[in-house]
Amino acid sequence: MIYNFDKVINRKGTNSIKWDARELVRKFGITDRFDDDTIALFIADMDFSCPQPVLDALHKRVDQKMFGYTTHLSDPEYFKAIQNWFKRRQNWEFPAESIVYSPGTVHALKIAVKAFTKPGDGVIIQRPVYYPFTRVIEEQGRKVVNNSLINTNGYYTIDFVDLEQKAKLSSSKMMILCSPHNPVGRIWKPEELDQIARICLTNDLVLVSDEIHGDLIRTNETFYPIANINQDDKIIVCTATNKTFNMAGLHCSNIILRNVVMREKFSKMMGIQMPSPFSISALIAAYNEGEEWLEQLKIYIDGNFDFLAKFLEKKMPDVKFKIPEGTYIGWMDFSGYNLSPEEVHDRIYNKANVVLEDGKIFGEEGLDFQRICIPSPRSILEEALNRISLEF
Repeated sequence: MIYNFDKVINRKGTNSIKWDARELVRKFGITDRFDDDTIALFIADMDFSCPQPVLDALHKRVDQKMFGYTTHLSDPEYFKAIQNWFKRRQNWEFPAESIVYSPGTVHALKIAVKAFTKPGDGVIIQRPVYYPFTRVIEEQGRKVVNNSLINTNGYYTIDFVDLEQKAKLSSSKMMILCSPHNPVGRIWKPEELDQIARICLTNDLVLVSDEIHGDLIRTNETFYPIANINQDDKIIVCTATNKTFNMAGLHCSNIILRNVVMREKFSKMMGIQMPSPFSISALIAAYNEGEEWLEQLKIYIDGNFDFLAKFLEKKMPDVKFKIPEGTYIGWMDFSGYNLSPEEVHDRIYNKANVVLEDGKIFGEEGLDFQRICIPSPRSILEEALNRISLEF
């Protein structure tokens, strides 16, 4: 089947956080201006239709006409679909019993922090990084330990000397790794992942790897699950269908815990979680039949990144930008304009009426940056960029 990612689908009036949540956006201080003319590229979901097999599976579920309490535990196809996907796509194998359902990845991170650390403990993250990492740590009364990434002309690397020093602190008990990294887009190399794992395990830190963007990589790149690089069963890996197949609203993450004792503790803290009947049907269809869609999507996203890079080079050459290895997120450095972050914000959000995300929310390392999510029809991306360029 050939998918048309250029087709514009009107999402307004569909309860979309991205396109309808004006008051929510204002509440969180993202922008004061949000109207019918606003172009929203600020949240990590796609403006593309889900794979046809997923839609077919959901229609079939609707035709059953009942949506009672639902369990995935009695359906071996649920577990087989997950296992087969990761074996096929990433050469990663794990037993079915290691899979724990969670209604979301951020929720799973919250549970992991509560289960494996105590109030006052330190949790290592690598800023600039997905800002809910900070929230789940601080809301549980734990302390953020920041191992800042090193930015060399837009290419980010890990400060391993600093990481080792912070891992050795008696208060450090956990590290949350973002792989691929959001927002800088790095796919960590096997040697980097091995060094991260060895530092954490040597110092008795629980290592949690958020790998929900692992399917969304450039067509010439390879993603490496950390559990394939280091076989220690105490590494926790977060997976999800939400980013890969544009199904965030179905709330379906699967956390891989191979260590029995840790899995039992995590599951007890998680409590009983029942996925929606739609989540079950959609996951099975996506993992069993969604590859054709995903491969076409990756080519289209690569094209969007090429378009973004060429546009910036031609019309906004003072913006520093490097096409990411993974994710569908662009990390744009506006420091070349010698404007305050507030002025950059005003020109984009208020004057151009385009909503992105200010880099400062990912840590002070992102102060001069803007995060843009580009999985939209190219016509929408082009209109947003044209508006922004006219203000600089």
